[in-house]
Amino acid sequence: MSYPTLKQWIYQGKLMASRTPGGHYRIAEQELTRLRPELAAVPLSSAAGSSAAEGLRVSGRNQLRGVVASIRRDGLLAAVRLRIGDQYVQAVVTAEAVEELGLEVGQPAIALIKATEVMLMR
Repeated sequence: MSYPTLKQWIYQGKLMASRTPGGHYRIAEQELTRLRPELAAVPLSSAAGSSAAEGLRVSGRNQLRGVVASIRRDGLLAAVRLRIGDQYVQAVVTAEAVEELGLEVGQPAIALIKATEVMLMR
């Protein structure tokens, strides 16, 4: 489900969420459980590329397939370095996400990149 859809549901009062001091939305697990039948009925993008997890599909086109080169945990966060050919991409994610995804060094993974701006330098 897309972020804009979730925001619209929040604005329409269809989905209850709290707001953090930084302006982010937090949705309680009970809310998602309550809407589970409705969430299952939301169609995934037909133009989406396939993901490796359970046949799910994602609309993001900037997908880089690689192998986990390293995982450095520091408290609640983890820096995951993905080797893609002879290049590396690093993502800082929650340590919980690393556990949920079952990420381990040497395992294949996909980096999904969402950026509002790309700069080039020479």
